[in-house]
Amino acid sequence: MKILIVYATSEGQTRKISRFMEEILQSKNHSVVIADATEDPPSPEKFDAVLIGSSIHIQKYHSSIKNYVMQNLDELNRKHSAFFSVCMAVASDIKEEHEEVKKIAQHFLDQTGWKPNEINHIAGALKYTQYDYFKKLIMRMIAKKEGGSTDTSKDHEYTDWDAVRSFVLGFAK
Repeated sequence: MKILIVYATSEGQTRKISRFMEEILQSKNHSVVIADATEDPPSPEKFDAVLIGSSIHIQKYHSSIKNYVMQNLDELNRKHSAFFSVCMAVASDIKEEHEEVKKIAQHFLDQTGWKPNEINHIAGALKYTQYDYFKKLIMRMIAKKEGGSTDTSKDHEYTDWDAVRSFVLGFAK
């Protein structure tokens, strides 16, 4: 199967997840093209299936992903497709945080009109070493509230790689 993965990222975790998906799919003999949504990704037209992912920041997905979906809406709605949403709230034990992530994703899909076959929510990472002083403080406060690590001397990854592998293999069947 020929699969397109289009992603948008802020600190690189969504790119890392996309690359992992690419490796899993290629190991199962799928032909995979991966593209950053900010760099003129290919049309989904010549692909059998499409995975699109974005991280959430300030309760929104990247505008480049929204633009890509809207520009290719008819084709995406004809294809086997999935949306993967990357957000630290997925790692939280707070039920309301999970519900909020689902609402943000549904609002995005309602806004764009895209009807993917699957939606998957994936925990991201705290990239403290990449944050400026103020973002580091804000992310530390959020992490403390949600039970995440507040050690700002290093990055902390919360992505469940086994769950990502299961999602991708299920999608490709």
